[in-house]
Amino acid sequence: MTDHPSRAGASPFRQLSRRSVLAGATASAVVPVTAMNGVPAAAAPAKRGDTRRITMYAEELPNGLIGYGTSPGEATVPGPVLEMWEGDTLEIELVNNTDRKLSIHPHGVDYDVDSDGTPLNASVNEPGQRRTYVWHSHGPYKAKGNRWMPGSAGYWHYHDHAMGTPHGTEGINKGLYGALIVRRKGDVLPDRRFTVVFNGMTINNRTAPDAPLFRARLGERVEFVAIGQGDLFHTFHMHAHRWTDNRTGMLEGPHDTSPSIDNKDLNPGSSFGFQVIAGDGVGPGAWMYHCHVQFHSDQGMAGIFLVLNEDGSVPEGAQAALDRYRDQG
Repeated sequence: MTDHPSRAGASPFRQLSRRSVLAGATASAVVPVTAMNGVPAAAAPAKRGDTRRITMYAEELPNGLIGYGTSPGEATVPGPVLEMWEGDTLEIELVNNTDRKLSIHPHGVDYDVDSDGTPLNASVNEPGQRRTYVWHSHGPYKAKGNRWMPGSAGYWHYHDHAMGTPHGTEGINKGLYGALIVRRKGDVLPDRRFTVVFNGMTINNRTAPDAPLFRARLGERVEFVAIGQGDLFHTFHMHAHRWTDNRTGMLEGPHDTSPSIDNKDLNPGSSFGFQVIAGDGVGPGAWMYHCHVQFHSDQGMAGIFLVLNEDGSVPEGAQAALDRYRDQG
């Protein structure tokens, strides 16, 4: 299951119930959608070494936003999570259904100048135009001089690079961005996945009390992809949950000395990801995540990670915490 991106900016903090609390949690498409290793279809990438072709649509949304989607009328902010295994090739046909020039530009993967997504290389979509962008990935390899070069695996992102300026500043401000994950053989897949984008003074172009509300059941493996956009410098902090400061966010064995952290810089153009077990050692409840630059959190850069009981019911005190969050926003 995936994150719950915004289409209309409506507040998520309506009265919660046992039946409704997980509703809408899969609104953002994940590409591809094939099942693997018993993980729900929306959480599984395709087989390694595949060439896959998808169509994405750039569309205008309410409140002046513009988003990417994998079907007409389904654009969201952030856009869909795109996944690859190291060695995969992803061919994206982007359909520009707006009246503005735009593009799609990735971080962390390989591409030629025709798929750069910049006006510099005339790699853009004019209004109404279809254009195919090709992204490749690779595994670690031994290079000349007895050097080992890293593979593409990591938590990356994609964004517009053409609207408003040659750097896509207006497109990014309006919501043209999303997560790109490249996995390595053996990586553990999550039960749920959430995308958190600090863009200017917003989270996914929203602020408290309408910042994204992420939900998971106690004990589920949850993956967060954190992305920085805009002009400001931030730090990402998660209450009660920690992760390992390495590629995956999880220790690779008992002798892995990667530090355990719960706060990390999230600056323009940067990204990282991690997995946690929801409520592990702390239990269910309404747990805050936010920018730890104090005046940023005070001005609305704070949201809620709601850990439900194992049966999906709302834990005692969580609704009251959500109400206080809403009132303080």
